Amino acid sequence: MSTQVSIVIPIYNEIENADALVARLETALAGIDFEAILVDDGSRDGTGVRLAELAATRPWLKPIYLARNYGQSTAMQAGFDAAAGEVIVTLDGDLQNDPADIPRLLEMLENEPDIDILSGWRKDRQDAALKRKLPSRIANGLISKVTGVPLHDYGCSLKVYRRAALANVRLYGELHRFVPALAHQFGARVKEVVVTHHARQHGTSKYGIDRTLRVILDLLLVQFLLRYLQRPIQFFGGIGAALMGVGGVILAYLFALKLGGADIGGRPLLLGGGLLLLMGVQLVGMGLLGEILVRIYHEPHGRSQYLVRQTPRPQSKPPTQ
Repeated sequence: MSTQVSIVIPIYNEIENADALVARLETALAGIDFEAILVDDGSRDGTGVRLAELAATRPWLKPIYLARNYGQSTAMQAGFDAAAGEVIVTLDGDLQNDPADIPRLLEMLENEPDIDILSGWRKDRQDAALKRKLPSRIANGLISKVTGVPLHDYGCSLKVYRRAALANVRLYGELHRFVPALAHQFGARVKEVVVTHHARQHGTSKYGIDRTLRVILDLLLVQFLLRYLQRPIQFFGGIGAALMGVGGVILAYLFALKLGGADIGGRPLLLGGGLLLLMGVQLVGMGLLGEILVRIYHEPHGRSQYLVRQTPRPQSKPPTQ
């Protein structure tokens, strides 16, 4: 691979895996022009210190130390911002993804100029079936249906991107798993590739049941971004118009009763009709504001959503006797 490659790895409390991860990257990418950007996402177990020690003798290892734990998406975005390579590879720092797969994926990308993103598929996944595999399968099916980009394994961190495919993608919340879908809306072409998956040997998983809820909420955001980002008035205005229509019909009905001499002042239907009409007007107004914000969205100021702290100092060692 003649093009420089940037390996971006968000890492959080993985001190037990740091040495092995760096060693495997060094072995797997021998002969390749690469840099490894390990983003320490506010680790509290000494991972940042260990990365600083490892980077002292490895010019290709370029750690970034975030000021606190921002989450995987923001850590990944920090890596993207710092990456200098024309090809960017992402993977997890827990050694469940295998760095030995990277050269094969890079060769595939180089031989397929029409592909912009290679997305890993952990076909033989080494996780507990009930706790991880079943929820993941359901989530992948739902995400594929909603986004229109069918992948078996959105959650696999091992992915290879051409730099241009990420030019218009910014990550927040849990959006790191939706990068192929977000890039696809800007014309990126995605291909899924089977990759190796290992069981975790050290440390503990950072995924909990709360992550599922966050993914669902971010999926709603992705749905909006994919379908209505360029036309928010159609989303808010459509709902608002429907509510205004229902409210208008209710009020017209009550107005006709009033003309017939009926007393409508104490009827709950009057309050309901008025509220629906008011909500509809507000949603249409939100749609108009959204159209204005779209203009701002296309002229970003590049304000960063994270802070970077200084390189941690290695722990002092007791003097030898």
